[in-house]
Amino acid sequence: MPLQFYMDVHIPLAVTERLRRLGVDVLTSQEDGTAEMNDDLLLDRATALDRLLFTQDQDFLQIASERQEAGLSFVGILFAHQRGASLGQLVEDLELIAACGKREEFSNLIVYLPL
Repeated sequence: MPLQFYMDVHIPLAVTERLRRLGVDVLTSQEDGTAEMNDDLLLDRATALDRLLFTQDQDFLQIASERQEAGLSFVGILFAHQRGASLGQLVEDLELIAACGKREEFSNLIVYLPL
């Protein structure tokens, strides 16, 4: 089963729309009514929905690190620096992850994009 994504509020809409045109299952925090939710709770929400969280918010790096140290489970985080890759490269990487990745490969991890 292809992986599903949960997009943080800071992700450009162009990335979400392009992924959807490619058939990738994407849910945005805005659509889910969590756009103003605390980052810890947003990660909990993505975990509850079993969707990889895609973000460009560096605060999630600290949150993930704290959870790893405490042994607390969370859905995988896909992180891209805001100036680290073109939108096209991000879409390509996310499409590849959705199509070829396995859920257990991402649990409790941060994956940095571009690949």
